Amino acid sequence: MADSALTPIEIGLTAAIVAVEADEPIILVTGGSGTGATIPGLPFGPFDPIAHRTLDIGLRGWVKAQTALTVGYVEQLYTFGDRGRHARPDDAGPHMVSVGYLALTRVPKNVAALRAAGAGFEPWYRFFPWEDWRDGRPAILNDAILPPLEQWARAAGRDDPARAGGRRARLRLCFGGGGSPWDEEKVLDRYELLYDAGLVEEAHRDGREAALARSKMPVLGVPMRYDHRRILATAIARLRAKLKYRPVVFELMAPEFSLTELQRTVEAISGRHLHKQNFRRLVETGALVEPTGETTAATGGRPAALFRFRHEVMQERPAPGLRLGGRTS
Repeated sequence: MADSALTPIEIGLTAAIVAVEADEPIILVTGGSGTGATIPGLPFGPFDPIAHRTLDIGLRGWVKAQTALTVGYVEQLYTFGDRGRHARPDDAGPHMVSVGYLALTRVPKNVAALRAAGAGFEPWYRFFPWEDWRDGRPAILNDAILPPLEQWARAAGRDDPARAGGRRARLRLCFGGGGSPWDEEKVLDRYELLYDAGLVEEAHRDGREAALARSKMPVLGVPMRYDHRRILATAIARLRAKLKYRPVVFELMAPEFSLTELQRTVEAISGRHLHKQNFRRLVETGALVEPTGETTAATGGRPAALFRFRHEVMQERPAPGLRLGGRTS
């Protein structure tokens, strides 16, 4: 076998840092709105095996350097290594393998430090507008997403009926319809389908054939640098799933909160409206919170009782989350 040059590989560390403010889930971005750059991205940097004893230490270091933010809760998501999702066309540089992370935080009081570092929070539904069902089915689905997806599925049938059937099944499972409900956890599946169909700007930028064949690209959310929107989709899906079996939502809450504030935060993350009495029954049954004895008038109307997270629940049972049931039809 002839000798061949090995392509060097670099390990990148990318963080999807989530907070909730004014009932909106927000994501920390570098570049983009108000920072002088055009395309926003997630905080990221290379792993240095000499300077960074662990991947986690390296990630926290890059986040601090790029955003002036010290993150608390962090968990590893996935390793992203698809060729072409990071490199430019004809780029002969090292192949980038990115380790994605989900981090949860509260909005810092000193947002000026974030701006000075070239970072800022943006609503995550700017990047995924079809994921917000709190006010009902998003109009963008019928107006701009489903028609070209259905056309893409049908087009495969000209040469390969089985392939067309596979595309239709994938479309039904990802976006609902035909008896399949909308599953709020399939955020990444939906983004990947849009990418494969050439309907997001990243597919055009990466030179995907389906995107280059389109005379006009639809505007489906704000694109991000490299494969950062894919990593963000993975983070949203992970967080939505984790709400149901771990009390991670309290990482986003103030130490004391009303049940209305807790419900709105869960709705913001899950992207769907929850019945008030059913939600409160879930919280009470799960023994996730306890009253502080204080009240607040911040919600308007009658003073609302304040609660705090019961940390003891972590020792009482293995999966102390909010057992949100059902799917959105």
